[in-house]
Amino acid sequence: MPRYKRILLKLSGEALMGPDRYGIHPPTLDAISEEVREVTRRGVEVALVLGGGNIFRGLAASAKGMDRASADYMGMLATVMNSLAMQDALERREVTTRVQSAIDMQQLAEPYIRRRAVRHLEKGRVVIFGAGTGNPYFTTDTAAALRAMEIHAEVLLKATKVDGIYDKDPMKHPDAKKYEKVSYLEAIQKQLNVMDMTALSLCRDNHLPIIVFDMNQPGNVLKVVEGETIGTTVYEPRT
Repeated sequence: MPRYKRILLKLSGEALMGPDRYGIHPPTLDAISEEVREVTRRGVEVALVLGGGNIFRGLAASAKGMDRASADYMGMLATVMNSLAMQDALERREVTTRVQSAIDMQQLAEPYIRRRAVRHLEKGRVVIFGAGTGNPYFTTDTAAALRAMEIHAEVLLKATKVDGIYDKDPMKHPDAKKYEKVSYLEAIQKQLNVMDMTALSLCRDNHLPIIVFDMNQPGNVLKVVEGETIGTTVYEPRT
């Protein structure tokens, strides 16, 4: 039996690159969509938020002199491209999917309407939220936290390239210590790079647990949903 009835899965744009340095790697996209399909087959309602860093990074462009708002809007468009690619991969696997965009583009996606999104989920459709929050200066992590709260998701799953949260970069420091559980406050104070501070604070204020895990291990999404101890859980300790 799944532990969670409704989840929001946050994937970085880089997760779609696979071994490539840019763009979308079709075999990786297929593998991710297969994992999502297996979760939906268990009766779990799934929403997705995808980053856009595999195509365009607004923050990096603004650091090189581009206007930050313009750069962020371009990044939002990149997330819509990823969302459409994910929709195609899922629907090729007969998973009914809807893309909702925070920026109006009716030829490509539905507008984001919270009640409609919830209704899609109740009908067993996967909902992909594109274009972040629709506002510059906010990351897709913040968009994921916001959408998770709005649709009353029970957990926010953040899929990464590492198997959890460490006290320092495990790629650079072999003695890095992995956390099995960490409080929101500790993650914020120690700047553990779980998500940006806005997203973390939003989750903390609304008691939304975050599970950070390795997406590169096949079957991990299903394991997390079924309650196995995978990755690191960010939570609010009971007082």
